[in-house]
Amino acid sequence: MSDKKQFIVFGVGRFGSALARTLNDLGHEVLAVDSDESRVAAIAPHVTSALQVSAMDEEGMRSLGIRNFDAAIVAIGDNLQHSIMACIMCKELGAKYIVGKATDAMHAKVLRKLGVDRVVFPELDMGERVAHSLVSPHLLDLISLDGDYVLVNLSCPSSWEGKSVREADIRRRYRVTLLAVYHGSDMIMDVTPDMLLKEGDRLLVLGHRKDVECVEALS
Repeated sequence: MSDKKQFIVFGVGRFGSALARTLNDLGHEVLAVDSDESRVAAIAPHVTSALQVSAMDEEGMRSLGIRNFDAAIVAIGDNLQHSIMACIMCKELGAKYIVGKATDAMHAKVLRKLGVDRVVFPELDMGERVAHSLVSPHLLDLISLDGDYVLVNLSCPSSWEGKSVREADIRRRYRVTLLAVYHGSDMIMDVTPDMLLKEGDRLLVLGHRKDVECVEALS
């Protein structure tokens, strides 16, 4: 693929290994790094390459060529010291973009102080998404963004079925942006004003949480 990227993932526990595998399946190059030999052996068949290196091993970290990757993901969650050291080394060695996994608010605060570009809470994020799906059956998925904005995948409201995007007047009336429409297994990102919305369509919508909740209430 022409937009193939290179990622380095530190820590291949449940979250790190799932992330590394998915990036690899999407066609990108992935170097998985962990201090645990068994984890390295387990992930090796599913990524471009895998190495056993401890975040506390400064020489080993320098040998990885971290500055050459498009992004470094520090997914170490079971050892706070190793997580912090990995982030420090990534910063010192010129990582272009750093994503850090946090296990709690204090961990997240430390990572941000270190200059991590994006802090993620896998368990918290997934818990929120599952909770929303349970209480709002038409809301299929939700991702929280900065500024109380959300990116959601929801069922097409019945009042929009049979109407074009223009006729539904989505942006003006509801103050949300329709990014893509799923017709069955087809994802259409070139959303035009004349596109007809149909029963069974799924919509990828971006907007302020309150505005998105108003759209979800239409179903």
